[in-house]
Formats: sequence, C-alpha cells, structure tokens
Amino acid sequence: MAVDGQEGVYMATSESPAVIFGYESPVMDDWEAARQFKANPDTKGIAILGLSAHAMTTDRDKAIAAGCDDYDTKPLGIKCFLGRIQDLLETSDAG
Repeated sequence: MAVDGQEGVYMATSESPAVIFGYESPVMDDWEAARQFKANPDTKGIAILGLSAHAMTTDRDKAIAAGCDDYDTKPLGIKCFLGRIQDLLETSDAG
C-alpha cells in the first residue's frame, strides 16, 4: 500500500499489481499518478479504479481522462467494491 501517488508509481513499477485503486493523496495526486501509469509501457496494462468523495459527473470525466479505467465515489460498500475490481480484472490486460 502506497502512502501517496508518487510512491504508488514506484510500487506499481516494481510490484506489477493487477489492479490499482486510489483516492486523493498527497505529494502526487492520483490523476497525475494515473497519467504516469498509463504512459509507462510497464504499467499501462494495470487496471485503475479511481475513488473519491467527489460525485459530480465532471469528477468522473477527469478521472477517466487521466487514465482511470473506472471511477466510483465513497463510501463504497464492500460488495460493490469487490465487484468493480472483478469487472476490471476481467476486462484488463492484467486479468
């Protein structure tokens, strides 16, 4: 588990997770981290689920434009969260 977006970029490169999910973090915001994941050939196939308390349509649009494969708002129930991860795994390069 990374403590911020910058550490997340480093960890994703070294650990190659199947799914990344993020929420607002210090140092490097998650949208910039998503852009870096998708720009890097080693991490571009990792599915990204953006999570935020911001529920405006424009917030979802920003997340998808940054490279998130899906986006949802908090609070997110565990069944819904696990379902989103399963869907991403089934449709991503990592799945």
